[in-house]
Amino acid sequence: MRRNRLKSRHVLTAGAWNMRVLKIECPECGSKAVIRKTNRKHRQIADIYCACADVECGHTFVMNLTFSHTLSPSAKTGDILVQKLLSTMSPEQRQMAFDLLKTAPAA
Repeated sequence: MRRNRLKSRHVLTAGAWNMRVLKIECPECGSKAVIRKTNRKHRQIADIYCACADVECGHTFVMNLTFSHTLSPSAKTGDILVQKLLSTMSPEQRQMAFDLLKTAPAA
């Protein structure tokens, strides 16, 4: 009996499902393309070297991947900002901030 497989675009790494795979289409024929190399220019900019998976097409090309905007801010970023702010305060200012936080209503 044949088992139905889930049509998932996840990659199995070290025994755990951890990330989605970017789907690239060939701009010439529309077939699936494979990422061969990534040249990171900046944390938010990369050149992606791709090759069409259709052997009859064989098109190789470079695409640009860029960060656009944030939908939901990272909790890590907020924690770092709070730590930096608290480290610049005097002990009296820190205590005043803690007291204000204790009395503030819960959101």
